Formats: sequence, structure tokens, C-alpha cells
Amino acid sequence: MATQSSVLDVERDRAERLLNGVRVVVLSLLGLAALVYAPSLTPALRRVNMVVLLPTLAWTVLQVPLFYHRRMLPPWLSVTNPVVDITAVTAILGGYAFAASPELALETPIIAAYFIILAALPVASSTRKAAFVAVLAVCEYAALVTAFVASGSLTLVMNPVAAVTATGVSPLDEGAKLLLLACAGAVATYATRWQERLTTRYSDVSRASERLRAQLDQAQLQTLKLQLQPHFLFNTLNAITALVHRDPARAEQMVTGLSELLRFSLGSVGEQEITLARELEVLEHYVGIQQVRFHDRLSVSIDADGEASHALVPNLILQPLVENAIKHGIAPRAAVGHVRVEARRHGGTLTLVVRDDGVGEQQAASRREGVGLTNTRARLASLYGEAHRIVAGGPDGRVGGFEVRIEIPFHTEPAPRRIAALLEHAESSHG
Repeated sequence: MATQSSVLDVERDRAERLLNGVRVVVLSLLGLAALVYAPSLTPALRRVNMVVLLPTLAWTVLQVPLFYHRRMLPPWLSVTNPVVDITAVTAILGGYAFAASPELALETPIIAAYFIILAALPVASSTRKAAFVAVLAVCEYAALVTAFVASGSLTLVMNPVAAVTATGVSPLDEGAKLLLLACAGAVATYATRWQERLTTRYSDVSRASERLRAQLDQAQLQTLKLQLQPHFLFNTLNAITALVHRDPARAEQMVTGLSELLRFSLGSVGEQEITLARELEVLEHYVGIQQVRFHDRLSVSIDADGEASHALVPNLILQPLVENAIKHGIAPRAAVGHVRVEARRHGGTLTLVVRDDGVGEQQAASRREGVGLTNTRARLASLYGEAHRIVAGGPDGRVGGFEVRIEIPFHTEPAPRRIAALLEHAESSHG
């Protein structure tokens, strides 16, 4: 409901600013018309126009320096402006009656301004405000006619046809005006309420749809994440199986390392992002297992600056990349291989690099696009959308080797996911 209200408030604020501009134009045109007709008007009628139009125009223009620098206009303006407009119309009618005659006042086209003001209510007002302004318009006009009749200055002619040529007005004509004014107010109020209901229903449907998409996105992320665990586990168990009979001591050491790794990884199984420090801790357990397996043929170094260690990164983002480097780069060669992991913060960007000096790409980059790298690309795209960058390939100017470079937004709070951004879009601020 808060989202629906904020969306309506923003749109009504925009409408009120536009309506105020229209108000300036209309009042300026009325002032110009008053100047054009001034020679044919009595001094008293000219004073009425000046006394009513100038303050109303001044108030409308002053709103720009007073309020338009704010992010949102004061809420009371949306009811104050139509009240001022309606009262100005009533004041002009009363002034015309005082300066000339009630008959002239009730026949002037300015009465149509009541209907124009009511027609604009659904654009910028709430239902309650629209109802208040509609009732005010009917009451002010009814009070004006009643005052004319009570003072004896207005002659009532019961025959509507005779009232056209006689000096006076027909009660039926004035009653019809009041009825039409009341109907216009009722329609304006209903239109405002209908608009609110439509916005509410649309917002409910949109949010339900976005929640469903968010759930689907979360399920996809979880599937991608869980895909890594059996993939890694099977590879490690295969390595242990190969050592059980040949080197039981090393196999036992690998089992111990595997239990520690599983304890750490299962402790964050429900988290999509963890701190880089914890990610590196899990990675060190994995590296320990692999160093038991490869013995002196594998060297791994990890270099992360202090700021980077506090950043949040996707859970198990480095392990499959290091596994990829060991499996495709180090394992096929007989000499000692080295894998280097780096983490650096560059302003608002966190850069992660996994580099090996192994055999490199044998034929095409697709040979290194296994489960680990493919899964990494999908998870980064789902978590960060276009705010990430991943480059994989042989390092420039070097023979052999392979490097994966990842750039993601540096953040210590949970990163806004693509669906979360969609949910927040409906709540985005004006402007």
C-alpha cells in the first residue's frame, strides 16, 4: 500500500505542477480579456476584475519560487488551489452583482469556470479532497444565489421562458445549474476514486508478477549454486578413490580436508553472497585438498587487499575457477604449476582474478568453458545484470596459461538483484 500511495503522490505532484502552469495561462488570458473589455465596463466592474484576478494570479505565480524547488509540493496545495479558484469565481460573481446587478452576475460565462475546476480534480486530488472541493463549489454558488434572493436584489420569474426577456432569473434555471454543478462534482469525485482503485489494482497485479519473477530468479540462482556442490564433490571423491590403495595416508588427509571444506560450505548453503574473507577461507581448504593430491606439482598463492576482504561476493565463486585452472591447466603438465588468486578494490569495483601458468587453451576457448566457468557467467548475470564484467582467455603476450578476470560492484551490503531493482522501480522518486 505504501508503494501504491507513493506512486499516486508522485503522479499527482507532477499533475499539480502542470495544472499550476495552466492556471497561470488561464488567469493571464482572463486578465488580458478584462483589459480588452475595460473601455466598455464601468469603473466598478473594472475594479472587481482587478481585485480578484491580480491576487489570484500573484498567488499562482509565487508558488514557483516558494515550493517548486522541493522534491514534492506541500500536500495542502492540491486542495488549496482549487479552493482559491472556486472562491475567486464566487468573488467575481458577487462583485459583479454588487457593481452591476445579480442578473448580470448569474448570466456571465465565468460560471463555466466552476465546471472546469471540477473537471481537473481527478488529475491531482485524492478522493477526499475532490469530494470536499465539489461540495464547496455547490455550497458557494447556492449561498450566493440565496444571498441575492434574501437581499431582495434578485427578481425571481417563475416562468423560465419569460425569464429570458424579463429582468430576473428563473428558480428552475438556477436549480438546474446547481443540479449540474452537483453532478459534475459527483462525477469528478467518482473519477478520482476510480483512478485510485485502478492504480491500486494495477500495482497489486504488478507486484504479484514481480514477486513471482523474483521467486523464479531466486530458484534459478539456488539451482546454479547447488550445481557446483555435487560437481566439486564427485571430482574430489574420485581423486580420493584413486589414492586409497596407492597412498592411504594422503587419501586420509584428503578426506579430513574434504570434511572441513564441507563444514564451511554447508554453513553458508542458503546464502547467495558471503564476504570475500569467508570465500577465501573455503578456497584455502579446497586448495589444501588439491595440494595433497598433486603433492609438489601444485603451487597456489592468494593475494587480497584489506579493503577487498570485507566485500560481498557470490558464494563459491572462486572455487570452481581454481578447480578449472587445476584441471585444465596444471593437471595435464608434468612440471610444477602455479595458480594465483588476486582480489583488489578499485573505487566502486571489486576485481577478482584467477590465473594459472598451465598449458593454456589447447584449441579453442570452449575447451575451458566447463561447468565452473559457464555456471559462473550465469550466476554473475543473474546477481548483477549489466553491472558485472567477466573475461576469460589466455593472458596477452604470454605462451600458455589461462586467466579469468571478474569485475563486480564493490559492496558490503547484499547486492540489489535484477528482480529487486524491478520491484523498486515502482517506488522510484519523481524526476
